Amino acid sequence: NVHVNWFPISGEVVHYKYHPGKYVAAFYPKSSEKNERTTIVIRNENGTEILTRQIAGLVARRVVCYAQKGKMVEAGGPEGFIKFGSRADIFLPLDAKINVKVGDKVVGSESIIAEIK
Repeated sequence: NVHVNWFPISGEVVHYKYHPGKYVAAFYPKSSEKNERTTIVIRNENGTEILTRQIAGLVARRVVCYAQKGKMVEAGGPEGFIKFGSRADIFLPLDAKINVKVGDKVVGSESIIAEIK
């Protein structure tokens, strides 16, 4: 239940896109394609890329994102927020070591959900 989003890795923002859209309940799988959202890709110094997505929901109808293409960001730095909460997705490389499992309670900007090479 955190409204703020943090950058998951340090690196360069190599892609940023704002997608206008609908406001379907965020727990529906199609909300990641249909709803207002931002898509951000960060490349670390090893060339690994992580994609994050901030997704507005039925009640949360405003996404605020601080990412800018070409900007260097630090892991744990503020990525933005979704007013009234909603959903944030993170897409990891296939070889990432996952540190959490379904049902685990994680804490925003504290829990390390995965380790990448």
